[in-house]
Amino acid sequence: MTRLGYQIPNFTYPGVSPGEIFRNVVAQAKAAENAGYDRVFVMDHFYQLPGIGAYDEPMFECYSMLSALAQHTESVRLSALVTGNTYRNPALLAKTLTTLDNVSGGRATLGLGCGWFEKEHVDLGFEFGTFTDRFEKLEEALQIILPMLRSEQPTLNGEHYQVTDAANVPAPISRIPVMIGGGGEKKTLRMVAQYADESNLICPNDQIPRKLEALAGHCERLGRDRSEITVTKLMMVAVAPTQEELDADFRAIADVKGWSDAHIDMAKNALITGDPDTVGEVLAGAVAMGLDGLAVDLPANGHNPERIELLGEIANKVLR
Repeated sequence: MTRLGYQIPNFTYPGVSPGEIFRNVVAQAKAAENAGYDRVFVMDHFYQLPGIGAYDEPMFECYSMLSALAQHTESVRLSALVTGNTYRNPALLAKTLTTLDNVSGGRATLGLGCGWFEKEHVDLGFEFGTFTDRFEKLEEALQIILPMLRSEQPTLNGEHYQVTDAANVPAPISRIPVMIGGGGEKKTLRMVAQYADESNLICPNDQIPRKLEALAGHCERLGRDRSEITVTKLMMVAVAPTQEELDADFRAIADVKGWSDAHIDMAKNALITGDPDTVGEVLAGAVAMGLDGLAVDLPANGHNPERIELLGEIANKVLR
């Protein structure tokens, strides 16, 4: 299960041409593996997210990227953080995960959520639907994907998806862990308790205890041992050895993204920023609230493998 995962959320880098982006992404994945991260994540989006950059900045299809990274890494498990369920038929997603597991030598993890980025859906022709629709689709998808990953042949005549004796051959090499992302206390965490091995929370840090209490309640009602579920949370970070170096990192990313000083200030306010001691204190505070592990990223300076290694040192110290 995830103890420390590194997410790659940004593909716009200072001094890196479009044709060199993948080489830098490989360097990031290798740096994470060498620094003791046990997961490498990429976002499952087709547009860059608001707050990280403009929608038309570079973004890659995540499972093609993960399969490619599998050829350049050896030990880290590979996952989306998290897959938007609305983007793929669930049987196709089960086959995609199975393929990733085989080409990586048994290192796939399924991260799954209901989908939320409306602009992607509208612009690219994916059905968005209502909040209720997306949660219903997620639960039906789990009832197809999980049996297919466990060498069963599910049949489902659902409201949104239909399969008949859905075979999946060859089978995954590993037992693929399942992570559900989100923080909804009534629906999402109930699905975690019912279907998942891992929960990746989306919430402010001060809400972590309440989310854990809600998850424990669902586990009790469903007869699930809460200790079987690993709970993490994505922490978005900007760290450097000194504040001066961190300021230089922000100026460099601002130049390539066309950010104003106001944009830089907004980015700093949105991230956990500072030197190693400052960042470590915030991460330790989150872990002390009951997390089992951490997922971290470096939207502003992750293109520098040294920053990934530094964050790994900080986070591993916190998790000891």
